[in-house]
Amino acid sequence: MALHTVSGAPLSGDTVPEALINSLFSCLLGVDLPGQGTNYLKQETEFLQAAPIGEPLTARVEITRLRPEKHLVDLATTCHSPCGALIARGRALVLARDVAGAFA
Repeated sequence: MALHTVSGAPLSGDTVPEALINSLFSCLLGVDLPGQGTNYLKQETEFLQAAPIGEPLTARVEITRLRPEKHLVDLATTCHSPCGALIARGRALVLARDVAGAFA
């Protein structure tokens, strides 16, 4: 039985699993932006190419919409390789109700 990535590509021993790439966004949102107390509600990611193991990756989240009345934050997510190639893109939705100063 062959293992496959979420997008259906064969899993190779020399590429970063897609779940680990998604975990970069989770770490950014749960630790840094907006931080502890963030509730991750939804994440959609399109994986465009494989990320080689051993290469540093740059994960980025950008606020696209604030909904203070509902304490919701919509974000665009991207992950790039060192040469600037787009590895993954998507969006996330978080509830920031319990994060101090999230809507200050």
